[in-house]
Amino acid sequence: MAFGWIDEQAAARRRAGLVRTLRPRPADSPLLDLASNDYLGLARHPEVVEGAAAAARTWGGGATGSRLVTGTTELHGELERELADFCGFEAALVFSSGYAANLAAVTALAPHGSLIVSDAANHASLIDGCRLARGTTQVVGHADPDAVRKALGTHDGPAVAVSDTVFSVDGDAAPLAGLAGACREHGAGLVVDDAHGLGVLGDGGRGAPYAAGLAGADDVVATVTLSKSLGSQGGAVLGPARVVEHLVNAARTFIFDTGLAPASAGAALAALRLLGREPERAARAREVATGLHARLTAAGLEAVRPDAAVVSVRAPSPEEAVQWAADCRAAGLFVGCFRPPSVPDGISRLRLTARADLSEEQIERAVRVIGETRP
Repeated sequence: MAFGWIDEQAAARRRAGLVRTLRPRPADSPLLDLASNDYLGLARHPEVVEGAAAAARTWGGGATGSRLVTGTTELHGELERELADFCGFEAALVFSSGYAANLAAVTALAPHGSLIVSDAANHASLIDGCRLARGTTQVVGHADPDAVRKALGTHDGPAVAVSDTVFSVDGDAAPLAGLAGACREHGAGLVVDDAHGLGVLGDGGRGAPYAAGLAGADDVVATVTLSKSLGSQGGAVLGPARVVEHLVNAARTFIFDTGLAPASAGAALAALRLLGREPERAARAREVATGLHARLTAAGLEAVRPDAAVVSVRAPSPEEAVQWAADCRAAGLFVGCFRPPSVPDGISRLRLTARADLSEEQIERAVRVIGETRP
């Protein structure tokens, strides 16, 4: 029977307690949200919503085509210029998603005969980029510049190291200065995914590369998403102008994909300008994360110290993690739940996101619910 193997895999997932389901949320959810990636609380900000609405009224509901045909509006160009300027890079190129931006950066910058050195804890989009690239990939230990240096030393030819700046599961930050140093010793490029750094790290939220003094370097490329701190949707690649020009001509997820919807571009641009006026939002997101960690550990829970806005709380097993998250929802708190295969280390977790707009009372409530429902 066609697709008969799907039933076998579904049964295996049920036995392992790894079935995933969609839970559509209402427009006005009564739950306290510590699961979304809306780090700065901008997704529903009036200026951001109006930015989306105004763009839709002006440009319509969709981009109407690929970026190289009809999908590039003046709004896209405006967003690219301001995003590059804010983050300290020479140029930017906007994609329909952060996933597409990562696929573009890795595949277009790792041609046949090149070496890709990839951190073992990288996001799935970077991993998929490595799989699709024509270069050879070598996976190295997590956050280990010496391992990157050793891998690069085995290759004679073009090479690039690829890493998240803030890892999405535990929220720990990559040693960017060390990675850049290892790459420069071997003339390799560095590609970093700053999805969880933009809006949270760096001066006024300008991102982890900016904080590390790497923004604008001719050997560093950063990818970002517009769907987390900026409360919109889409992604971008930031880097030297010649790299961006190369992507326009060589990145398949740019050439063959419909451009980002104008409403998303308008929302992202409005959020970027708002962050520029209110840089304290970035510091507040970090403050909330630190406060969550301190309260959780004081309550006897095993929480990983956050470097940005992600706080990870360890669970005894996948089944108990799922039940823990469900019990939190029943008590009015929405938290993320990460379990295998999403976490390759096999450790299931509750994943909390610290939002800049959370009050102290909400933080206390969240910690209380997590403690009361613990397995």
